[in-house]
Amino acid sequence: MSWRILLHSCVRLTSTRQSHELASVRRVTLLPENKRLSLLYPFSSLEAHLSQQIDKTQFYLFQPDLEALEFAERFFTPSPKHQIVYSSSAVRLDHMPELTQPEVCFIGRSNVGKSSLIRALFSLAPEVEVRVSKTPGHTKKLNFFTVGKAFTLVDMPGYGYKAPEDFVDMVEPYLQERKNLIRTFLLVDGSLGLQKFDMVAVEMCEEFGIPYVLVLTKIDKARHGALLSIVLQLHDFIKDKTSRCFPQPFLVR
Repeated sequence: MSWRILLHSCVRLTSTRQSHELASVRRVTLLPENKRLSLLYPFSSLEAHLSQQIDKTQFYLFQPDLEALEFAERFFTPSPKHQIVYSSSAVRLDHMPELTQPEVCFIGRSNVGKSSLIRALFSLAPEVEVRVSKTPGHTKKLNFFTVGKAFTLVDMPGYGYKAPEDFVDMVEPYLQERKNLIRTFLLVDGSLGLQKFDMVAVEMCEEFGIPYVLVLTKIDKARHGALLSIVLQLHDFIKDKTSRCFPQPFLVR
């Protein structure tokens, strides 16, 4: 259930990253139809560029309605009985908090937008501090955020350029041995597509048998034609080269 809530929220995030005023699904529904659809269902803006021979339904395997999005939003709305807080940070498995609820983690190359995406997820809980920097490699530890008693969200250091020297020793044991990890969200730059370091992360998830989701970030930075090409390539890659990946890639701004 927890990872599906996150998938619902990834759809919602196309609007929350625009501004805090659009963090609520209800506020997004008040927008003109074209704007609303482009925010909640970003693939819809690419459909006009698709060949009629391509089956569009393969890109809508997971398409939550507004009721489902609002249900997911409740988990990211804090209350006295449902607190959303930064829990702790760690660099080694034996330093990580012993938590019983399910965990989901966000991983990706340096400067792909992991921390920005997590901050957008917590946009209805502004008291939760998620540090964001334009400097690649800003996140040096595994940062744990508890979302009430529902689940824990883990922000992982970026790989590739300016990654921590002990990145492999820090991340690999977590992915391989963390018992309550139920889903990994692997972020890929939407203007670049899968890169060499991304393939290493994919191989780790496949080798360790970890269910994961591919999320294309910064899609507003790419031209429609280039983005559509990357989405199609990614879809074929998931179908032909993976066994643990969710069959639909997700797009966020």
